[in-house]
Amino acid sequence: MQIILLEKVGNLGGLGDVVKVKDGYGRNFLIPQGKAKRATEANKAEIAIRRVELEKQQVAILAAAQARGEKLASFVVSIAQKAGVDGRLFGSVTNGDVADALIAQGFEVTKALVRMPTGPLKTTGDHTVTVALHHDVVVDITVTVVAEA
Repeated sequence: MQIILLEKVGNLGGLGDVVKVKDGYGRNFLIPQGKAKRATEANKAEIAIRRVELEKQQVAILAAAQARGEKLASFVVSIAQKAGVDGRLFGSVTNGDVADALIAQGFEVTKALVRMPTGPLKTTGDHTVTVALHHDVVVDITVTVVAEA
């Protein structure tokens, strides 16, 4: 399926690019999310006309993400979990737990934005976690896992 991208999509292309993707990816994700349209001649002409407007929208979204990223940069969030005497957790701290802790601190994030390259945290201590607010704005935060009393 050929589509026209309405915004930058990681590992695919930028605004206005015509790319070929698998049918399911285009039909089930990109088009319903408003990230792309089918590459018909009418849609190509419409995108050519609206390109300046779409670029302004993307710049505004990027600026908002950068502002949120500056506030979040090098932020430390503390999460209490039950742990054994050796420092291993009885459960684990997932991206949902980190997102909930950030929301409690007043940051607007979802668990999909929190990336944990080594998987869920299973020990107490300081851990570095990545928050991807935008495909061009990626911020590292420190998650301190403490044993619950």
